[in-house]
Amino acid sequence: MSQPPYPNRQPYADVSEKSWLATLLLSIFLGEFGIDRFYLGKIGTGILKLITVGGFGVWWLIDLILVIAGVMKDKRGLPVKYVPGR
Repeated sequence: MSQPPYPNRQPYADVSEKSWLATLLLSIFLGEFGIDRFYLGKIGTGILKLITVGGFGVWWLIDLILVIAGVMKDKRGLPVKYVPGR
């Protein structure tokens, strides 16, 4: 019987614990105020986004695309991806 290639590795250990759906909804409805960034632990850029009202809409749109594509990262640098069944 063969061993799995990574026996001690947890499934989806390289994905953020933050919810993809929550991040998406916060980005859609409150992204202009940086709430999505605050949720991900990125306080500094959250404040910047709040002050500039989502970078005059451009930053908000870019963040929304990053969340949908699954490449938005949390404070620890882990991607916030959709994980089925989680």
